[in-house]
Formats: sequence, structure tokens, C-alpha cells
Amino acid sequence: MTTTSSWTIYDSPLGPLTLVGGPSGLAALRFPDHDAALAGDERAAAPFVDACRQLDEYFAGGREQFDLRLDLRGTPFQRAVWAALGRVPSGSTTTYGALARSLGRPAAVRAVGAAVGRTPVPIVVPCHRVVASDGSLTGYLGGLERKRALLDLERGGASTTRGGRPRVRSRTGDLDPRRRG
Repeated sequence: MTTTSSWTIYDSPLGPLTLVGGPSGLAALRFPDHDAALAGDERAAAPFVDACRQLDEYFAGGREQFDLRLDLRGTPFQRAVWAALGRVPSGSTTTYGALARSLGRPAAVRAVGAAVGRTPVPIVVPCHRVVASDGSLTGYLGGLERKRALLDLERGGASTTRGGRPRVRSRTGDLDPRRRG
């Protein structure tokens, strides 16, 4: 990814995800309905081949961690939070308080929450693995239904359609947009 605004659409089981490249790597992953306008002439699939392959592997249940070059823009504190998110094992969760303590900032729970909410590449940086102190699901840019589906997927809840394309099932139902009536 060599341009600051190359982008493509990845057709995921959670709906179309927009991948945006920066000079150093993947800069953003946006859920449907959370998209800023992008220039049509800057759409290019080639810079995102590896990201799309790894997303395919993830949604098929065969990848727990991503190995992609990222171009994350944020404050040093936000970047520390995002790095800490990358250490939360697939299939498990942590709390905002535990993240704050792991950073040596136990009083910074709200700041950690704000940084988690500003994760520019959700899924790749697993901000969906953060829950409230009582274990309940809390805000997620992609919506709580997608957060639950990602957690279910990581805990072994993935299944496939007849065509072999991954489908994510959650307690609230099938999130494959092609399966909606």
C-alpha cells in the first residue's frame, strides 16, 4: 500500500468492509454504514490481497492473529491501547479496567474505553474482545450484533454455506447479508 487513499471492498460475512490503505499499510477497516466518501478512481484491490486473504482465513476459523503492516494514526496512549488489544488471545475477552491495569494506568479506564472505540482497524486490532467489568457487551462501532458474532466465531461458532463461503452465526442469528430475507 503506497498511496494514502487506496481502498477496496472486502465482502465479509458481516457485510461489505471497506479497507483503506495508508503509506505504511492498512490504515482503516470500516463497517457498512460507517463509511466516509472515497474517490472511485483510487479503488484498487491489489494492495489489499494479503489483508483479504487473512480476513478469509479469519472468517473461516483458521486464523487467530493478523500479520499485516498497519498504518495506525493515533496518540501514543491510543497506540499503546491498540498494542495491548493485540495481546488479548483469540476466543477470550478482557475488560476496560484490566486493559488499563495492563498499561500501568489503572485510573485511566475511561481513556482506555475511548481509545478502544477509536480503533481504526477493528477485527485486525481485536477491539471486539473488550467487555464491561460485569462481562456484558458494550459499544462497538460495527454494532453489538457484529461484536457478538466475532466473539462467537472465535469461540468456534463459524459455519460455512453450501458454496464454502464462511458465514458467521451469532446468538441473534445469521449475519451473512446474502441470507437475509
